[in-house]
This record gives sequence, structure tokens and C-alpha cells, in this order.
Amino acid sequence: MIPLVDLKAQYRSIKEEMDSAIQGVLERTQFINGPEVSEFEKNFAEYCGAKHAVGVGNGTDALILALDALGVGSGDEVITTANTFIATAEAISAVGATPVFIDVDPRHFNMTASGFEEAITPRTRSVIPVHLYGQPAPMNEISEVANHHNIKIIEDSAQAHGASYTGNPVGTWGDVTCFSFYPAKNLGAYGDAGAVITNDSDLATAIRMRKDHGRTQKYTHDFIGTNSRLDTMQAAILNVKLGHLTEWTDRRRAIADAYTAALSEFDWIGLPEAMEDARHVYHLYVIQVDQRDALQKHLADSGVGTGVHYPTALNLQPAYSHLGYKQGDFPVSESLGDRILSLPMYPELTDEQIQQVVGAIATFSGNS
Repeated sequence: MIPLVDLKAQYRSIKEEMDSAIQGVLERTQFINGPEVSEFEKNFAEYCGAKHAVGVGNGTDALILALDALGVGSGDEVITTANTFIATAEAISAVGATPVFIDVDPRHFNMTASGFEEAITPRTRSVIPVHLYGQPAPMNEISEVANHHNIKIIEDSAQAHGASYTGNPVGTWGDVTCFSFYPAKNLGAYGDAGAVITNDSDLATAIRMRKDHGRTQKYTHDFIGTNSRLDTMQAAILNVKLGHLTEWTDRRRAIADAYTAALSEFDWIGLPEAMEDARHVYHLYVIQVDQRDALQKHLADSGVGTGVHYPTALNLQPAYSHLGYKQGDFPVSESLGDRILSLPMYPELTDEQIQQVVGAIATFSGNS
């Protein structure tokens, strides 16, 4: 069986280094705000080319804390795409604002600047471009629109650790950028974890206070915050993995190239396209096929794990029925849910396994 993601293979490749880091936390027993947290924040900020990184409990909290620190709340609108995981919109709802969905580019699956600009109203306070599947959104154009209308940018980089556009890393375009370290991410913890990066010192302080009960001193609370601290154990794990992220990303990109070269002979498969001037980090390798469900079953029967990211556009989710969107409002996002299929993608995937995946797809082609 070739799984969609193989976390065991990754652990085995760094077992000695990882076990030592975990044992160090256990021996020190400083499980909250241990030195590994500030070490990871420093290392991750440097990796992203940012002045500040604030570790938080998970990627969803990162978005909520960023929105709250920017003053987004009741009566405000935040523009994002209908083609993303619900956490992006969920965070907007959590601060009392209204998510405004827009459609995506059919080639790259991300927000377009023109779609963003058309959705702006007097109530628009912020925009959340999502760097979906590891592909950066066109941030130069999006930034121009946002700056012209005085709209705050929150980059959702939950799937794009290490990605860049026109040579600039994700996280350097917006006012603030949010990351998830869910275990299956390119940089994944062994549980929930997240981070916020920014070049704004005041904003970094505001987020740092919000994630720790609204305080900078132990028993002095300047406002009502929450408890969303990055766990010391997870920080230690992330520090180890961060040291391998560049080589892992290079391997992901090589795997994507191998898939693309091998699958390009099948004209019934829509292959992912990287934007010009973009460094795609391939959190997921997503193809499009008309007989998606049949192909997925065929691959499962052949011992190949796959996924669908994501089957239902946010405008059609029951949780957002109150917004009044309907079928057909965002045709690209809605159609993707029926055609997309994520193939196995992880740095430890071998060339032989890639050939097995491609071979299994080829046998489906012969029967279709």
C-alpha cells in the first residue's frame, strides 16, 4: 500500500534526532513556554524572512488571532476564496465578521486580483488569499489592489511553507501570515500547532498577548485573550523538522516533476500548473479527471491511497447556507470538487513508488 502521506517513513528517517529532542523536553519538564518555543519562533522567522514569528496552538487559531489583532470584527467583511478548507472562513466567522467568497483561477486554483477587487464593498476590512496546495497566489497583483483600497492582507500559508512568488517568500506580502503545522503539512508537528509571522512589531506583540490570556506579565491581563500557546513538545519537534524542510521541499518538487513527466501522455488527465515566477512547494499534487470517483476506487484497489481536497466549495457548505449563496455562484470552485484527486505526495516517496502510482493510473486509462 502506498499511502497519500507516510508520516512513519518520515519519522524513521529522522528518528535519532527526533527522539533526542523529545527526550530533552521530558527531562526538563518545562512543557509550557519552554526554551524550545522561543528557539523555534526565532528559527521560523528567519526561515520565512520575517522579523517576528509567534507560535500558537493551531492554524485556525493563527487566523483568528491575526484577524482579531487587526481589529476585524462584527460588521466587517473579509474576502477569501470558496475553494479552500473551511478553517479559512471559520476564522472570519469566529471574530464576528462575514466571509465573502470569490471564485478561483481555473488553472492555478487560487484567488485572482480581479475577482478580489470586484468583491470589495465599503465594509471590506481584510482579504485572505490562500496559497492552496503549496502554490502561491498572485500576490503582486493582490497587494496592489489591497493597498489601493486600504485593505489588510492576511496570507493563509497553511499549505505553503517555503513557497515564494517572484522571488519573495510567502509571508512577505501581507500584513500578517498564518501557518498550520498539522502533522501532514510540509512542516508538520506531532499534533496541532501553528504560527503567525509579521514584520510589524506592534502586531506581533498584540498577537502574542492574545494567545496568552491578554498578558505580557504573569498575572497582569490587559484585555481578554485566549489560551493558544505553542506546546513546548511540538516546538521541539518542529525545530528538528525545520532543519530538513529545504531538502524535503526539493524532493517534493522533484516528485511533482516526475509525476508530470509520466502523466503528460494521458490527455484525459488535467495536470497541476505552476504559475510563472512561482515556487510551488507541492503540499499536494492534484490532478483533474472526469471519472474521479472511479479512478479513486481503481487506485485504492491497486494499493494507492488518494484524497480529495476539497469535495465541496464553501458557498455550498451547510454551515454557510445563511449567507445566501447558491449552486452556480462560483462555477470553477464548484466543478473542482467533482474532478480533483490528490496523489501520494511526501518526501520519502521513492521513484519505484512513483512508477507504481503511474502504472496503476495507466491501467485505468486502458479500461476507460
